[in-house]
Amino acid sequence: MANGTADRPPARRPGGRNARVRAQILAATVELVARDGIAGFRYEEVAEFAGVHKTSVYRNWPDREELVVEALLRYAEDLASVADTGDIHRDLVDFLLALAGGLETPFGRTLEQAVQPARQGPTVQALAKILDQRVAAMRRRVDAAVERGELPPVDSSFLGEMISGPVHLIVNRGMRPFTRTDAERIVGVVLAGIRATAPSG
Repeated sequence: MANGTADRPPARRPGGRNARVRAQILAATVELVARDGIAGFRYEEVAEFAGVHKTSVYRNWPDREELVVEALLRYAEDLASVADTGDIHRDLVDFLLALAGGLETPFGRTLEQAVQPARQGPTVQALAKILDQRVAAMRRRVDAAVERGELPPVDSSFLGEMISGPVHLIVNRGMRPFTRTDAERIVGVVLAGIRATAPSG
């Protein structure tokens, strides 16, 4: 009797198996949305793709859209960070490389596809939040550079658009990989242009 109870696993393991199952489901959701798009995403495929029982999916996310939103937000965190080493050129180059890497992942493809047809309310709001976080991170880094004298006063949103636009173009074309040389050239040209056109005095 004592051996039977000792060998029996605990009934609940919060943060253990359930956390693992949730992570598998979220990862599968991102993969499926990346493959099929939000409109073509089939809730029923998630369990099979994640290798879990379908009741695990329904129990955790009774609503299909809540599952999509949580998956997108969870995998967005890395795309919304900009390092601050004190060297704005290096930090922007590293940001562009991370951005390119992110856009080539299933999540990045999902993000790019999902912002095209603005039909789904909560999902599009979640994607807008991800993009807002990225813009805010860029703004904070550029503002810090301006305060330190690394850059003249500049519209951080404009700078972000100027450096990230070519990344989206190269990655979305898919004709060649985005390289550090690309990032160095883009950042070099944009920062040189900003410094050259800054009002004097």
